[in-house]
Amino acid sequence: MEPAVSLAVCALLFLLWVRVKGLEFVLIHQRWVFVCLFLLPLSLIFDIYYYVRAWVVFKLSSAPRLHEQRVRDIQKQVREWKEQGSKTFMCTGRPGWLTISLRVGKYKKTHKNIMINLMDILEVDTEKQIVRVEPLVTMGQVTALLTSLGWTLPVLPELDDLTVGGLIMGTGIESSSHKYGLFQHICTAYELVLADGSFVRCTPAENSDLFYAVPWSCGTLGFLVAAEIRIIPAKKYVKLRFEPVRGLEAICDKFTRESQRPENHFVEGLLYSLDEAVIMTGVMTDEAELSKLNSIGNYYKPWFFKHVENYLKTNKEGLEYIPLRQYYHRHTRSIFWELQDIIPFGNNPIFRYLFGWMVPPKISLLKLTQGETLRKLYEQHHVVQDMLVPMKCLSQAVYTFHNDIHVYPIWLCPFILPSQPGLVHPKGDEAELYVDIGAYGEPRVKHFEARSCMRQLEKFVRSVHGFQMLYADCYMSREEFWEMFDGSLYHRLRERLGCQDAFPEVYDKICKAARH
Repeated sequence: MEPAVSLAVCALLFLLWVRVKGLEFVLIHQRWVFVCLFLLPLSLIFDIYYYVRAWVVFKLSSAPRLHEQRVRDIQKQVREWKEQGSKTFMCTGRPGWLTISLRVGKYKKTHKNIMINLMDILEVDTEKQIVRVEPLVTMGQVTALLTSLGWTLPVLPELDDLTVGGLIMGTGIESSSHKYGLFQHICTAYELVLADGSFVRCTPAENSDLFYAVPWSCGTLGFLVAAEIRIIPAKKYVKLRFEPVRGLEAICDKFTRESQRPENHFVEGLLYSLDEAVIMTGVMTDEAELSKLNSIGNYYKPWFFKHVENYLKTNKEGLEYIPLRQYYHRHTRSIFWELQDIIPFGNNPIFRYLFGWMVPPKISLLKLTQGETLRKLYEQHHVVQDMLVPMKCLSQAVYTFHNDIHVYPIWLCPFILPSQPGLVHPKGDEAELYVDIGAYGEPRVKHFEARSCMRQLEKFVRSVHGFQMLYADCYMSREEFWEMFDGSLYHRLRERLGCQDAFPEVYDKICKAARH
């Protein structure tokens, strides 16, 4: 009885404190209190519910039977919109706070919301080496199922809550992308409902124009209702080598060389300052030295980026064997390094052992509860950006990031960019090695001003024929945006498929200049 009374007294005191200080004050200045007491338990409940639901649906094989009916329902909604005069643009009915992007999509309030309840894995075909999934399937669902069957995706982006639809309509990357490309490059077919309510399937051989135009289109060509994705045999562990490197020239040289070696299944770099980094290379294996086994995904383990930093501090190389699924989601518990700004003591051993099993809070719940004041503070004093630049420009790009925003750590992830039609492709006619430079955190540059600093960074990326990931805040004008992206195929298809009156142009959907 006494613990219950103590808990009740603590809860009462907390509510009294909130009453005195005001909820907005607590959410802004002491956000960790709200996150620890409310969002972590809620996030855990969400995870358990969706995990159990996905397992039951797959075991009962009910998803394939229900899928066709759900697609027909989407077609019906689109046709009803058309019959009612097509008065506004359409968009998915999924609430904006549920997305991983920190951007708040105000268009949801003014556009016709088409409800798309498609969140199941439909089929795993090991003979064809294909998995067929609905668009709201998450990477957490995919890894849980596929690794249990001995398979995996060639490119499996990091965070558990990333959805297949978001990774196709936007983009996705992982440390295996130097071999396989971006997430779109492991997809073999898309199924969509178009602006007139018709259903279409597209592949590189069938409706190929649409197949190549869909990635990065942000849902402005049609509603994705299913995708077929390549799978490859999985192994139990990743044999991961850690090598601290000092000096920017040495870092860029080492990172480039490792990215060009086909025997590396995984390549990743964490840059802790302008001239200090740890380069990691890994291969999948079924054998492990038990003395070097590191189950980094266990809740009580140090956050991965902090663990990696120890190799830099001790200036020693290292070799570890990490269970495959835990490797894929190595940055999930700390949301890369964003969680340290929300729960400053989150990597403390005491916190990890007592509460680490509830970490991380859902990004969607963080968005839902942040409020307008906090959102504006984040917008002005926080950076979340991924810029994709040619590998040959890595040194110049790191200097630019350092001078314009000065955010560390910086994530380096190499990828091969094939020469294919669509919004994103190399400048020449051959595939080219690129690198994703990810900056997440509070800028340390003096007199940081979000709009001017980001426009300066965007200008550099355009100048080297690079690309900005579209989940992030984008400050480009319309002319600058279409200088960065090749809109020739995209615009041709929008006209052919009657999208002008059905969906906004991708620029109008994601760029700040179009939404103010």
